[in-house]
Amino acid sequence: MVMNVGVKDVAQLAGVSVGTVSNVLNHPDRVTPATRERVQTAIEKLGFVRNAAASQLRAGLSRSVGLIVLNASNPFFTELARGAEDHAASKNISVLVGNSGEDAQREADYLDLFEEQRVRGVLISPVGDVSARLSRLRSRGIPTVLVDRQTYREDFSSVSVDDVEGGRLAAAHLVSLGRRRIMFAGGPLSLRQVRDRLDGARAALRDAGRPVPDVLETGAMTTAAGREAADAILRLPAEERPDAIFAANDLLALGMMQGLLFRGSSRVPGDIALIGYDDIDFAASAAVPLSSVRQNAAALGRAAMELLLTEASAGPGFEPQQLITEPELVVRASTAGRDPRDERPAV
Repeated sequence: MVMNVGVKDVAQLAGVSVGTVSNVLNHPDRVTPATRERVQTAIEKLGFVRNAAASQLRAGLSRSVGLIVLNASNPFFTELARGAEDHAASKNISVLVGNSGEDAQREADYLDLFEEQRVRGVLISPVGDVSARLSRLRSRGIPTVLVDRQTYREDFSSVSVDDVEGGRLAAAHLVSLGRRRIMFAGGPLSLRQVRDRLDGARAALRDAGRPVPDVLETGAMTTAAGREAADAILRLPAEERPDAIFAANDLLALGMMQGLLFRGSSRVPGDIALIGYDDIDFAASAAVPLSSVRQNAAALGRAAMELLLTEASAGPGFEPQQLITEPELVVRASTAGRDPRDERPAV
């Protein structure tokens, strides 16, 4: 049976007051070395462990923040979380990470949990519209920052990449290659990031005098969903297949590449040029190195955490900020290179 040891037990064994024990724990410079040694000996003998959570609640200041990501299996969000944790650690703050898995109910459950824990603040890459929940958190003194998601409301802070511009870059690149039948693949379209990237692609094609892209909506942004999307394309008559695809993220693009290359024997980029989004580490090491639109996930995480902690320290008078960074086009063999099967031995 484990005995719960409290400050009173330590004080009794050391022969000092509860206040003296508190000073040893919080302000050791106020206590003489001899008394500190007596209290520390009692702590070690009793196996006393300080209840930091209770102390923080009494002080009204938690040393934890919550982070909710869309998909923890996506290396982009792994890097984003790393950037957030690196900055938090430099401020002696811990990060509690929740994975919504693009599920609105799981997202709501994590928001409930973080509210109950009275975290210092919440970073969230939301599934849908969570403005009502974020307003409620703020009314409880818990600030929030949207990350990897631009907000058009001035009462919330956000840190994001210009996804409309990113979509424009990807589609304009495919147009510049002379591709005529361009398809957008991604989903669900309820995700704001997906819609913004599609809007950018549509704008680029309109500017080029091209018809809007065909849209293949996927149920998720995973490699498995990408393989399923490739199967759907390969079932089309050859004359109806796209000659270029802009996939809404790299995992989806890599799954499509697998399906096109190994299930249908299509050439990338010979038959179909393919570009993704995020520029995760795996993009450069794919069977055919994948072109992508780069957004620096770790930098996004660091900037979002810095903004969140600044808002938490400032209190109710803080003026929300919307930080938007520019994406970068990264061209590799999947759009502009040679397919290895195009190589012919010299004769």
